[in-house]
Amino acid sequence: MLRLNIKGAAVQNNPDTTLVTATGPIANHTHGGRAKCLQRLVRLDLPVPRTVALSFDAVQKIAKGEMPDVANVVAEMPQGALMCVRPSSQDPDWGGPGAVLNIGINDTRFEELCTTIGEEAAAALYTRFVQGYAINVARLDPDMFDEVSGDGRAALTQSLRAYEAETEEQFPQDPEVQLTAVLRSMARAWDGTSARLLRQAKGAPADAGLGLVVQEMAFGVGNGQCGSGVLQLVDSDTGLRQITGRYLSQSQGRDALASDAGSLYLTCDPRGPSLEELAPEAFKELTEHAALMRRKLRAEMQVEFVIEDGKLHILDGVVVARSSRAAVKIAVALADEGIIPREEALMRVEPRTLTELLHRQIDPRSKRDVIGRGIAASPGAATGRIVFSASEAQASASRGEACILIRRETSPEDIRGMHAAAGVLTERGGVTSHAAVIGRGLGLPCVVGVSNIKFNLSKKQIVTKEGRVFEEGDEITVDGSSGTILAGSAQMIEAALDENFTRLMGWAEDVADIGVRANADTPADAQTARNFNAHGIGLCRTEHMFFEAGRLTVMREMIFAETGEDRRAVLERLLPMQRDDFKELFRIMQGQSVCIRLFDPPLHEFLPMHKAGQRELADALNLPLSDVTRRIEAMSEYNPMLGLRGVRLGVTVPEIYEMQARAIFEATVEVSQDGEPVVPEIMIPLVSARREVELVKTAIDAVAAAVRTEQDSSFAYRLGIMVETPRAALMAGEIAPHCAFLSFGTNDLTQMTYGLSRDDAGRFMSDYVQQGVFDEDPFHMLDTQGVGELLKLGAERGRAAQPGITISLCGEHGGNPESIAFCRDAGFDYVSCSPFRVPVARLAAAQLAIKHKIG
Repeated sequence: MLRLNIKGAAVQNNPDTTLVTATGPIANHTHGGRAKCLQRLVRLDLPVPRTVALSFDAVQKIAKGEMPDVANVVAEMPQGALMCVRPSSQDPDWGGPGAVLNIGINDTRFEELCTTIGEEAAAALYTRFVQGYAINVARLDPDMFDEVSGDGRAALTQSLRAYEAETEEQFPQDPEVQLTAVLRSMARAWDGTSARLLRQAKGAPADAGLGLVVQEMAFGVGNGQCGSGVLQLVDSDTGLRQITGRYLSQSQGRDALASDAGSLYLTCDPRGPSLEELAPEAFKELTEHAALMRRKLRAEMQVEFVIEDGKLHILDGVVVARSSRAAVKIAVALADEGIIPREEALMRVEPRTLTELLHRQIDPRSKRDVIGRGIAASPGAATGRIVFSASEAQASASRGEACILIRRETSPEDIRGMHAAAGVLTERGGVTSHAAVIGRGLGLPCVVGVSNIKFNLSKKQIVTKEGRVFEEGDEITVDGSSGTILAGSAQMIEAALDENFTRLMGWAEDVADIGVRANADTPADAQTARNFNAHGIGLCRTEHMFFEAGRLTVMREMIFAETGEDRRAVLERLLPMQRDDFKELFRIMQGQSVCIRLFDPPLHEFLPMHKAGQRELADALNLPLSDVTRRIEAMSEYNPMLGLRGVRLGVTVPEIYEMQARAIFEATVEVSQDGEPVVPEIMIPLVSARREVELVKTAIDAVAAAVRTEQDSSFAYRLGIMVETPRAALMAGEIAPHCAFLSFGTNDLTQMTYGLSRDDAGRFMSDYVQQGVFDEDPFHMLDTQGVGELLKLGAERGRAAQPGITISLCGEHGGNPESIAFCRDAGFDYVSCSPFRVPVARLAAAQLAIKHKIG
């Protein structure tokens, strides 16, 4: 209830219905963002129409039938003024019911307005309110006004008759009755099931509050120069300084945005009339107000305005919607001008939106012919012709043709094809499947787990659920940011890494207090990581190096060797290749840490599964086909991810690790002679017992001693383990004394902790999340309770046994802001993620440090 002071003005201590003045008790969390912004505009002495703000509590009471003193709300408006009601939610993205304009008009007020602004304008106001009230308040069918024709008084009369015929009562004439009905309708609409679900989908809490503002109408129609529009001082796509917006003569609210028809240019333009020419004084005042809002509200603002017979009114101000590119540009510009500090500029850019700057994206304004959906596994978008094998992808690339590689699921054999493809699409897999991990490392758009498209690889076809058939050579587009597959090509927005991005990343580097490394397997990956100023390589998967042309056959020959000596002889041919790989990585990283994971996958992954490939291998090895087939069958495993791989290979087939260690140390010596000393980090995968570490460490120390003697050179190296089994986390106290670092591989650790296959879980994971079994896909978002408990236990026990040991996370979770927050709180030294996720991780790390600093 509004109370009057001795001068007749509203007293500003009513928490429910508050006149918006410079000192009124209005806050974002009690009255919503719109109400608070209007108060700020009033404080700037801008021409804001008189406004009363209703609090969240007041609107809740209205929804339950408990009305405030509406008479006092009306009394706060000038005599005879019309009103509008607008929503004021805590976050503008949460939406709210649509605004209702021209409340308070009735037959008497209509006749009065006919004499002041003209009959046509007055009739337009009244007709708009009648129809809006009928549809939004009385909940009548909009079709009831289909027969209304013409305009002016005739259209008004028809609208009133239609309303009265449908409701069997006269249209309400009392402004207080009208306003009461509007407030009740908007309050109940916010409380409805559909509205709740819609805002929850936008991230709002179920009990999010809604405020309402009742504002004096500025007509925008009538005599002289009248109209409404919006104006902002930057381009929403680029962030460049440029006056943009729309203005429509004889209009109200946001009519100018509804259609291009009749809209005027804002600034002088040779293509047509402009607001600057038709109302120069109002335009000058408007741009000055917008500049003041930018400076005082410390943000680029979109100004909603009305001009009434040449006089300017400011109805509202909202933060300008912006693309990721514009968000970075605007934040940097505001910091450069001293409007906000650099730390606040960092806080104003959402880390995940940087992904849009790093990859090509489908233009949101382009048409989308969606033919299927899957899991968004690697961001970015690409168009190309369909191919179904790695060799076809390579052939396509050699012809200069972009292609999309389609597989049921990718394997290490497909890596060359993935390098050649513009995008990847798989029937199976999840966010940590082979295709997803490699795709993110390469910056390659990838959609996996596409369950609503039938993959017929024998016929080289994919068939949509509607029966549309796409064959090899047909053009499709994959959108790895949204998980959609489109028919044909799509209009793209190119990646944009400009000076503003570089400077923002530099500011992030200055404040972050947890390191960010990159998972990089190739020189190209390492160079990308270097370009993004990663603090080194946190995970180099050496097995990917063996799939390159010229190495695979040698690798297969080693697998078929019968004795350790025979294996060593074959590995001698791989040694110089591995050594060159490591030399290149060390040189690119220029003295920064490089953590090399020793060979991890089961050996059978390197063997051909199909007859044609087996025949080729038999020819290459000069063996009978039956021998090759028998050996491949003997090496197959029921559960290869839990079989002979990782450190188990290092213990049972030690020659592989010995060759890799020698390649690392020889590369270390050579590169250290050219520049800064290299201190390689050697990581043992899939450890579960202390004795495994002791055995491998003894072998590697022996190789190091041999290389030091042979090269007459000294060097240091650090040995650690990849903690990816629950037992390794639990036994970290026993294992840590033999290690310089513990790096948690959360892909496998999540898989083993949950007992879920990370490649197959995508088939049912959406059902699990929808039904509340899991809050999120644990392969996408780190499970801080279950898996996180293992991380904390492992870190605590490891540090207790080995003070000063380096603790890190190198699974794909390392690029998630939420995971980085967990690791930072747990005292981790760094996280490591795919190269293209490094900027996201660096910004997230900076924001966490800033939040900690300000409490």
